[in-house]
Amino acid sequence: MTLLMSSCSAGGGSEGGSPAQSPESPVSVNIEPAGGTGVNPTTPIVVKVSNGKLTDVTVTNAVKGTTVSGQLSADGLSWTSTEPLGYGSTYKVVAQAVGGNGKPIEQHSQLSTLSPRLQASPDLVPAPAAVASTGVGVGQPIVFSFSEPVKNRAEVEKRLSVESTPRQEGSWYWMDDQHVHYRPKVYWQPGTVLKVTAKVYGADFGNGVYGATDRTETYKVHDSWIARADGNTEQMQIFHNGRSVKSMPISMGKDSTPTHAGPHVVSDKQESTVMDSCTYGLCPPAPGAYRTTEKWAVRISNDGEFVHENPASVGAQGSANVSHGCINLNAANAEWFFHTMGLGDVVEVTNSGGPQLPVWDVYGDWSKSWQDWRSGSAIK
Repeated sequence: MTLLMSSCSAGGGSEGGSPAQSPESPVSVNIEPAGGTGVNPTTPIVVKVSNGKLTDVTVTNAVKGTTVSGQLSADGLSWTSTEPLGYGSTYKVVAQAVGGNGKPIEQHSQLSTLSPRLQASPDLVPAPAAVASTGVGVGQPIVFSFSEPVKNRAEVEKRLSVESTPRQEGSWYWMDDQHVHYRPKVYWQPGTVLKVTAKVYGADFGNGVYGATDRTETYKVHDSWIARADGNTEQMQIFHNGRSVKSMPISMGKDSTPTHAGPHVVSDKQESTVMDSCTYGLCPPAPGAYRTTEKWAVRISNDGEFVHENPASVGAQGSANVSHGCINLNAANAEWFFHTMGLGDVVEVTNSGGPQLPVWDVYGDWSKSWQDWRSGSAIK
């Protein structure tokens, strides 16, 4: 009888009681990425602990000896790196923890980051420093010019952003493998603030090329200045914030060298510049070849089109188009225009007899309809 009772007691215990306690589970530390090579430097290092708490985590560049900053969670159960790693570097991870029984443990790991064949820098046009004091005009596209070709356009474009305040709809357009432009659906609102960001460090551009660095810049859009040059009336009206403030006689391109039609955007200004037909292949002694120095030159395309002073065409200004494609003004009007119009301001050309300004000609961005412009994005 006694044996039978003992057997029952050992197997079931008292009714409603707890089962016997198992031995305490050991503390466990997990480090991700779990070592290896070719790790993207933007991948965070995450250390987690089970059945214990972390007391210290150190991530050290094996060559430089510098440490990587990180954040320990409030509950002591995880640690996450808070800065990117470097390319082509090896890092040693040392994680220290203590278990519920008070016993400390130490876990080690090592990983190496990928080494790009080349790194691409995200240069901005216009250069932010060049327009910091003046701002940009309402027609100014934002341009990223990458130092290396981009094969994975969609991957890179996902890392680019333009935040406009007030909010305005916009989209990217790839001109070629190294240049991507951003413009709104319609001209920017005066006073808009643009926060431009490229988070391309660690981005795979393709063909072994990776982004060299992240970049964030801010642009301010100044008052609206729009000039409207009409080949029928031979006049150019200038509008400030939508109000006509000046009209001046002009002479545009003659029939053999017509001025491009459509919106142009000011991209440069020079008080004096040499205009040389050899730059587009027309050199002396060919008929029509020229090399002249012109004053108050405001560039509106890379095809040699400027708004500038031309004393030789004053007699034709307001009545005939006689230039090589530029918009000619008299001295007083040219100087006023030069000092009034700035980078990103707009010159809209109509009735010139010329073809539409190509989208790729510096800032021919506005020659595209909104639907066609959006089709130039790599993100479908």
